[in-house]
Amino acid sequence: MLYLYYRFDNRPAWYRLIWEDSDIIRVIISKSPNPVKLLLSDLLAVSVYLPIARFSRLIERCGLNPASLPLSYYRNSSFYTMRTDCRDRFGTPLERRFTRLEIEKMMTAAGLTNIVFSDSEPYWVALGTKI
Repeated sequence: MLYLYYRFDNRPAWYRLIWEDSDIIRVIISKSPNPVKLLLSDLLAVSVYLPIARFSRLIERCGLNPASLPLSYYRNSSFYTMRTDCRDRFGTPLERRFTRLEIEKMMTAAGLTNIVFSDSEPYWVALGTKI
């Protein structure tokens, strides 16, 4: 099992710019003492993740596709999921992201074959076979 962050290689440039800005916040929060880190990530979950996710759900209920909005993946998620994912994102001191091609190369180098990627969120979920 492999848990990797994807590098937004299927997203527009403006999406990656938002991520770069949020990464500055991640670096600061991840270096904070644990109680501060938990408090700040909870505040982000309440003030950023939850409102954007619920707005995305409203967009979807109006018959529009919210998939291009950041955090729209969480539109049908519980607050608990948003909170834990926010803690994972902002509390992690090291965050390295990979493209689909880089992930496929790693899996191939590890001897996996029949590698299949999901084209839906969360990106990039992949399955390979080791013979």
